[in-house]
Amino acid sequence: MEVSGEKHQVELAVSYRYAQEHGWTVGAITGFLSAYYMEDPRFRLSRQYDELDTGTHVWLCELESGMSIKVLLKRLRVDIPPAQVHERSASTDGRVRYVIDVTEAGTDQG
Repeated sequence: MEVSGEKHQVELAVSYRYAQEHGWTVGAITGFLSAYYMEDPRFRLSRQYDELDTGTHVWLCELESGMSIKVLLKRLRVDIPPAQVHERSASTDGRVRYVIDVTEAGTDQG
């Protein structure tokens, strides 16, 4: 079944520090995203790569309009070690990047 609708791209990323502290998470997140696609066809994983200059692992995700990445993040955070998620501008093309990073002592995990 083909799903129509306008699509937008967001980036989900894991910081180098987080990946070093929890080495298994990059593979686990990749598996989670693959399973999420099977569950919700409005979501698609377009690309996966490492930024050589920062060591950040990035997944480029495509979402249909009206779909919130925050729901996906909330479900993902149940399956991974405690983390902070920072929302940042990814590039000049208007994409948003959600970076999963280590939790600093005394900070909120939201």
